[in-house]
Amino acid sequence: MGPMSFDFERSQRIAIIGGGPGGYEAALAGAQLGADVTLVESTGVGGSAVLTDVVPSKTLIATADAARAIEDAGDLGVQFYARGDSGKPLKPEVAINLLAINKRTLALAGQQSEDMRERLLDAGVTIISGHGRLEGDDAVIVSTGPDGTDFDRLEADTIIVSVGASPRELPGAMPDGDRILTWKQMYNMSALPEHLVVVGSGVTGAEFASAYMNLGAKVTLVSSREQVLPGEDPDAAKVLEKVFTRGGMTLLAKSRAETVENTGSGVVVTLTDGSTIEGSHCLMAVGGVPNTSGLGLAEAGVQLEKSGHISVNKVGRTSVSNIYATGDCTNLVPLASVSSMLGRTAVFHAMGDAVIPFAEHKIAANIFTSPEIATVGWTSDAEHAIQCKLDLEENPRAKMMGVRDGFVKLFARRLSGTVVGGVVVAPKASELIFPIAMAVERRLTVDQVARVFTAYPSLSGSITDAARSMHGLGVRVEE
Repeated sequence: MGPMSFDFERSQRIAIIGGGPGGYEAALAGAQLGADVTLVESTGVGGSAVLTDVVPSKTLIATADAARAIEDAGDLGVQFYARGDSGKPLKPEVAINLLAINKRTLALAGQQSEDMRERLLDAGVTIISGHGRLEGDDAVIVSTGPDGTDFDRLEADTIIVSVGASPRELPGAMPDGDRILTWKQMYNMSALPEHLVVVGSGVTGAEFASAYMNLGAKVTLVSSREQVLPGEDPDAAKVLEKVFTRGGMTLLAKSRAETVENTGSGVVVTLTDGSTIEGSHCLMAVGGVPNTSGLGLAEAGVQLEKSGHISVNKVGRTSVSNIYATGDCTNLVPLASVSSMLGRTAVFHAMGDAVIPFAEHKIAANIFTSPEIATVGWTSDAEHAIQCKLDLEENPRAKMMGVRDGFVKLFARRLSGTVVGGVVVAPKASELIFPIAMAVERRLTVDQVARVFTAYPSLSGSITDAARSMHGLGVRVEE
């Protein structure tokens, strides 16, 4: 008996507009299933996520973490010094070469984009550099010329839109690329800002504020809400606020920026209450706007929300049966991981492969502040859940590493003990959340998690410790 084969529709023509995480994964999935795939991209494979957003910002953050590790090494007994002329030790300062950091950051982003491009070509995907727009529901028009006059027309059975989003701009604080910056423009700076004012305390604002604080800049964070990271776990926000304050950051809660002015030598940020903040640079991190205008979506019958986001269902399908969408241009959670997953799901659905609809409560998300904050599942339904929170300072591995801040928190259903969510605040929380995400995905109970071996000592041991402490706590014991 020969190898098992699956009779998918092999002649499908798939056109993808946008080469970000969703478009990239959709293209790979389509090629894997034998479709004729064409990817239209305007900025480079990987899109904004790789070239100007996620990859560069996380590279910058990794560099800032390295700088902080050097600063904190003295707590572990590792001391840096240079010998002076008199023979006495001198404590050297940690020097930050932001020009070199940004050069490396953008080079890594470019290399990642090129690696992704090569993988698509190896898989048989056709890549066209240009701007795509829909012509009805069965074709994509691609503008390939520098002046927008050269066109290609791609007929397609399935169209996938993955065009992402751009930084939101406020009328009184228009970015100029000099001192008033969006997150895409942060890598143009050649020297560390003397005083960076960050407007917006969501994920992007908190991450950049954390990174530049650890690089040694003076930072003021302007938050329109009561806490940093509104909507996130309150305990996690409290830890981060404590770390920020201890590091010298100024936190302005319940404050909203009215205008930002470039004075030539700095910036003046005026708040709605009339007070002002003077700084050297200002980062505007006030959300994103979907890049959906001018794509012919409405003309093709695709339903859009008032915000311009594309309405999709749990397999990425729009109101038009053969048009799908994924990523920050949709009404789903704006995460690269979600975009990637939905890109594959959309192709599987379009080609008749087995598909599992997207489930928001199974998303593992991470905020790359220092410490990192990772979450998965339901984390706030106290009425129907039990929870356990263990501070990392109790963990032996954390003690060895000099970790002072953070915790592991598990949530489980009453009676059954099924793990439904978790929060991790720790160094590399992005890695530690995976076993909890696995437990949520596979509906493991706290007792099943508790029986899994972890290395001793390890930070992951706090996960099993939390699970063990929940044994019998509000959980029905079968007689």
